[in-house]
Amino acid sequence: MWIGSTLAGLGGQLTVVTVMLHVFELTGSTFAVSMVAVAGLAPMIIAGLYGGMLADAFDRRRLALLAAMITWISTALLAALTWMGLETVGWLYLLSVVNSAANSVGMATRTAIVPRLIPRELLAAASALNGITIGIMVMVGPALAGVLVAATGYGLTYTIDVVLMLAMFLGLWSLPSLRPEGTVIRPGLTSLVDGWRYLRRSANIRTQYLMDIIAMTFGQPLTLFPALGTVLLGGGAITTGALTAAVAAGTFGSSLFSGRAGRYRWHGRGIERAIQVYGAAILAFGAILLVGTFLRPADQDSPNLLLIAAACLALAVSGGADNISSIYRNTMMQAAVPDAMRGRLQGIFIVVVAGGPRLGALYAGALASLTALWFPPLLGGILVIVLVTLLARRVPRFRDYDAEAPVA
Repeated sequence: MWIGSTLAGLGGQLTVVTVMLHVFELTGSTFAVSMVAVAGLAPMIIAGLYGGMLADAFDRRRLALLAAMITWISTALLAALTWMGLETVGWLYLLSVVNSAANSVGMATRTAIVPRLIPRELLAAASALNGITIGIMVMVGPALAGVLVAATGYGLTYTIDVVLMLAMFLGLWSLPSLRPEGTVIRPGLTSLVDGWRYLRRSANIRTQYLMDIIAMTFGQPLTLFPALGTVLLGGGAITTGALTAAVAAGTFGSSLFSGRAGRYRWHGRGIERAIQVYGAAILAFGAILLVGTFLRPADQDSPNLLLIAAACLALAVSGGADNISSIYRNTMMQAAVPDAMRGRLQGIFIVVVAGGPRLGALYAGALASLTALWFPPLLGGILVIVLVTLLARRVPRFRDYDAEAPVA
């Protein structure tokens, strides 16, 4: 499952960046690029919540396979339309929505599977291993997307994702049947209400959700990358890929050297401090872009290598900090939540993890359209630091969370 997820995720990241570049080429609008993410928000929320209920009622292996099939079909249609020259902004939006909804179900289900395969004391290490996977696929995928789009166009890039996605089926097919343990509640309103009631009683889980929403809403500049490569930093699609890959490089590096972090038992404090560092890195990224407004290259196709390197460094720090936070958040989710409830809570968790960046895309895209490209990350970094600090002070129980005695 890990190998299959890595290869499929590599192709998925390839497509994410390619769709952004494709929409920007068709429209020339940063706001239109941000709407790719926003359009899939409501379907993703519904799919994540319902998918979590399904994962708590049926065989998780079969459910993960079905979600992977839908994702593969939507990507294959995207590739076919592009090769035939029939792609439109509407089609790109629609297929991205289907893809994100299916991914939401698949991610919730696969994450709920992990605690059934390994003992609790290895969950933090497994989360770090997953961070290495994310680092590899995000680091290679966007950079490769920029090169392929610049050299060959969009059709081949989408097609590579179609091929890589096949590895997901092999990984999931090798798993045993994995039905949820404990009392099973069939999907529906009763199951959903039961999950929400559990979340209301779980102050630690609820607090980490809120912190992640804050970080991703105000500290997610991904939607600005196509415009940065075109009009501010220079370098076009290759710069877009490099900026995205820098985040992944930080994720990869922090996972690779996360042994001591994984053994730190106070996960609530770890989440708070990691997100504060994340906010500071995004603030620095905005400051670098502000400097870049005074140093724009006369030839916009010519990259400003010094500023690109500085921006990549700030983004790498943000990726590393976000990954450390993710290790603690995932471990808390998997260790403190019972198996019969894990699918529903993972569904909500996926909605938070995937929905936050979409809100961030709307925040960054809309604010950049009204002000300047540097303003959303500069303001957002400050907001992340302040809001997360205030929230942690309001919930002292969260700061005292002990991984050796997990309590939701």
